[in-house]
Amino acid sequence: MKYIWLVAGCLFLGLGVLGVALPILPTTPFVLAALFCFAKGSDRMHRWLLSTRLYQKHVKKFNETRTMTLKSKIVILGFASSMLIAGFYFSKNIYARIIIILLICIKYYVFIFKIKTAPDPTKEKVQEAIVIDSDR
Repeated sequence: MKYIWLVAGCLFLGLGVLGVALPILPTTPFVLAALFCFAKGSDRMHRWLLSTRLYQKHVKKFNETRTMTLKSKIVILGFASSMLIAGFYFSKNIYARIIIILLICIKYYVFIFKIKTAPDPTKEKVQEAIVIDSDR
């Protein structure tokens, strides 16, 4: 059974890595699924994935708080939307266009209503600096 979990983890991790470059594939859910599979299949692979830059950069904060900053949401949605709109423009198949429109709607619904917006840590630091300066 451990080998099945390891194979599934590698498959999900591969999809997560592809999701970094392809806006149609989401990175976070696939890396989370890989993390779950590795936890079931191998402690060594689980610890390795937790230490990777992919996890640290794309998944760690979301996994801990279930939130994203507004800036992250805008960047991800902007890039994903531009790629999907390009696919819509170049596609002549009506079914492909319908699927692309559905994907865009689902992405915006999830990002707006399902993923909470976290405060931007850089703005908090700037506001703290302003408060400290005004106290002087």
